[in-house]
Amino acid sequence: MSIAFTFPGQGSQAVGMGRDLAEAFLETREVFEEVDDALGQKLSKIMWEGPEDELTLTANAQPALMAVSMAVMRVMEKGGLKLSDKVSYVAGHSLGEYSALCAAGMFSISDTARLLRIRGDAMQAAVPVGEGAMCAIIGLETADVEAACEAASSAGACQIANDNGGGQLVISGAKTAVEEAARLATEKGAKRAIMLPVSAPFHSTLMAPAAERMKEALAEVSKKAPVVPVVANVTVSPLTDPEEIAAKLVEQVTGRVRWRETVEWFGANGIGTLYEIGSGKVLSGLARRINREITPVSVNTPADIDTAMKALL
Repeated sequence: MSIAFTFPGQGSQAVGMGRDLAEAFLETREVFEEVDDALGQKLSKIMWEGPEDELTLTANAQPALMAVSMAVMRVMEKGGLKLSDKVSYVAGHSLGEYSALCAAGMFSISDTARLLRIRGDAMQAAVPVGEGAMCAIIGLETADVEAACEAASSAGACQIANDNGGGQLVISGAKTAVEEAARLATEKGAKRAIMLPVSAPFHSTLMAPAAERMKEALAEVSKKAPVVPVVANVTVSPLTDPEEIAAKLVEQVTGRVRWRETVEWFGANGIGTLYEIGSGKVLSGLARRINREITPVSVNTPADIDTAMKALL
């Protein structure tokens, strides 16, 4: 069975993330310094010391999560891991797709940090605070959630933003429409509808201005073909052409993160182990719920890296 590397998205951040790596490995300190320099800010200080509300800001959380993932990758590479020899595919959840592409050599760490800062700022600016919302719908079929979004769309934009698997779908759009869709979903039999503490309606059509901004930014950045294919969020297909990947990253801003289908695709294409590279264990938990035949392995501490390297080399 083959291996894929996956990279976490927003929600996996936590104050203190990456500090144990920085204390254990010189090469991780170099990664964090590179990100700090690229952004012109001591993001690493916010990552390690907080405050939490500052780390949670989209413009900080996105490059911070990428930095931890790349720090883990740098240690593994220095230890002898060659991605193209051991890993068949990479994928990432939303912003994690940028981390995946950085790991696969399409973008430099500095460029990835700057792209994610632009992405975070553009997503935040696209919709005035308080006008958008996101809600997790638990225990309802996709078709029923889509129907609820459709019925609520007279009140504004509303669509499925994330299909995370395990019976969890996240909807996104105008606040009034999302609240109405949540009410309708509950009527249809959803176990729970949980409004999420987010600052903008990510992965909805309301993010169109942010998609335009990313189209400009991605056109200007230096790109190389990734050394392994990336399974794109919006198409669940393996891609290697840099321009095609960039186009899908633009679509991803307003499109659905099809994570359940991504894990199912891995299972159908011979992947037996999914390594989650970076902060938290969210993707490992989702993988367990989606496909019990796949073994998820989270790699974010020095001990995790040691265990993973023994298995991989």
